[in-house]
Amino acid sequence: MNEPTSSAVPILIYDGNCGFCRIWMNYWRQLTGPRVDYLASQEVGDRFPQIPQEAYKQAVQLVQPDGSVTSGAEAVAGTLGLLRVYGLFAAPSEALYRWIAGHRDFAYQATRFTFGTQIEPTRFEGIQWIFLRLLGLIYAVAFASLAPQVEGLIGSRGISPAIQLLTSLAQRAGAIRYLAIPSIFWFGVDDRTLTGMAWCGGVLGGALFITGFIRGRFERFLLVLLFLLYLSFSAIGQDFLSFQWDSLLLETGFLAIFLGRNRIIPWMFRWLAFRLYFLSGAVKLLSGDASWHNLSALSFHYHTQPLPTMLAWYADKLPAGVQPFSTGMVLAIELVGPFLLFFPRRIRLASAGFMIGLQVLIALTGNYTFFNLLAVAILLFALDDQLVARWVPEHVVEHFGSATRRLESRIAMAVAAMILYLGVAHFWQTFRGTVPAPFAVAMKYIGPLQIVNSYGLFAVMTTTRLELQIEGSADGETWKPYEFPYKPGNEGVAPRWVAPFQPRLDWQMWFAALSNYQSNPWLVSCVVRLLEGSQPVQDLLATNPFPGQPPRYVRAMLYEYTFSTFDTKSRTGAWWTRQLKREYLPPVGLRAAAGN
Repeated sequence: MNEPTSSAVPILIYDGNCGFCRIWMNYWRQLTGPRVDYLASQEVGDRFPQIPQEAYKQAVQLVQPDGSVTSGAEAVAGTLGLLRVYGLFAAPSEALYRWIAGHRDFAYQATRFTFGTQIEPTRFEGIQWIFLRLLGLIYAVAFASLAPQVEGLIGSRGISPAIQLLTSLAQRAGAIRYLAIPSIFWFGVDDRTLTGMAWCGGVLGGALFITGFIRGRFERFLLVLLFLLYLSFSAIGQDFLSFQWDSLLLETGFLAIFLGRNRIIPWMFRWLAFRLYFLSGAVKLLSGDASWHNLSALSFHYHTQPLPTMLAWYADKLPAGVQPFSTGMVLAIELVGPFLLFFPRRIRLASAGFMIGLQVLIALTGNYTFFNLLAVAILLFALDDQLVARWVPEHVVEHFGSATRRLESRIAMAVAAMILYLGVAHFWQTFRGTVPAPFAVAMKYIGPLQIVNSYGLFAVMTTTRLELQIEGSADGETWKPYEFPYKPGNEGVAPRWVAPFQPRLDWQMWFAALSNYQSNPWLVSCVVRLLEGSQPVQDLLATNPFPGQPPRYVRAMLYEYTFSTFDTKSRTGAWWTRQLKREYLPPVGLRAAAGN
């Protein structure tokens, strides 16, 4: 017979002598608040004659106001409002509960190791505040980096004019062109507009950073504008805005729009971090590249990467035994670390720490634009407010104010479902090489928005460094080199530190050297612009050996570069040594270039 209790709310009774129980009761008390009372059996056991005294030692007991009692896993589910889920997994839940109850000492030590003795509900208000400040800076850097380059890259006299792309697609695709290339520049793509909108993006990024300090209420509006503007540039940027970090910024920026009071989107950022890091490790092994399998990849990486820093020269000189160990650590961090992001707090924090440390080391030895900042930013959601509270202003409670909690939750759930669905599709494509029809349709129509992408850096390690040197001549006999501001050229010039700024033409030259000019039509177009004397293109270079009038001929020579030795550098001051391999692009004049 059930005896009604004197309490208006359920009472969860636990063994007060059990350290494991006390830790979790304190945690659940924070989750449920005043909706449930928590009492030790040693204090109140006699108040409930319907419960045998021996039962308190075996399981927690949940007493309802009407006197009805449940115990074990069912009592836990009733306390936390998870009875619907419990109904689906009742048998395994009770079996797991009985095992833990029978091994409390082990469970206590495991809890201390993985969570600590004080467990708090994970909160993200402070994390969101820090993340949005960092995202604002990244957007500002990305746009401000693009602004002085955009006219030379995709302007009317640039290497790959966006107007030609849009005009060609408009003639062939009709109304579907807006889906194929989602961009505001359908309404105007002149040079002044391109440059002005890039600077505008930089200002908006700065505004996103600042608004968090002044109790701003326009963060979501700014995030929408920033996403649409960067998507607009990325859609028309062709080879020059097709880097993985451009896609990652769009995916990150899209998710950020839906941050707020819901707890779903922070988990989607963990899912994004998982995909970024795990796929980056998986493709290294799936590619079959020998240097990753035999752990020699970092023996080549420092001098063959696109734009090394000065520190890379020294890292390249590390003892031979260090490089295989470092390669193994990279693979371990990228393949194991992402799974640990979903583990209990202490393990999760340690995993995030290793991955952040990896990004710091990458940033110290290579110029990867704003990628490292962005890869660290999404890992912030593996942390919690408990860790960052000291750096967050007191007024930070929540970021987005007007939407109802229910509406926000439903929107967040819909976004999360789409992100998960498309993320699985990209996993399938990476590991199986094909995409099932339902996934393919979704990827086809949502793909141009770049809100879910596939990742995988350095799947195949380049073991030699090939560099292009573009040269001009007024007579076809004497050739003068065009020097680039950041990529290797003169052997005596030290590698420069340029990140988070991205010199996009310098980067593309690295990729072009890996194939041939027929596979890189933009390079032929670049040559044409130099023959024409295009000032916006010349502004992308460090030197113009023909300041008076353009050269009559331009060619490209292919060199193999490697870092100099300590001895060579001390004798000559050279940071690089190089050897001519062959002619890459034969000498061309305007008429010959037009024929290509």
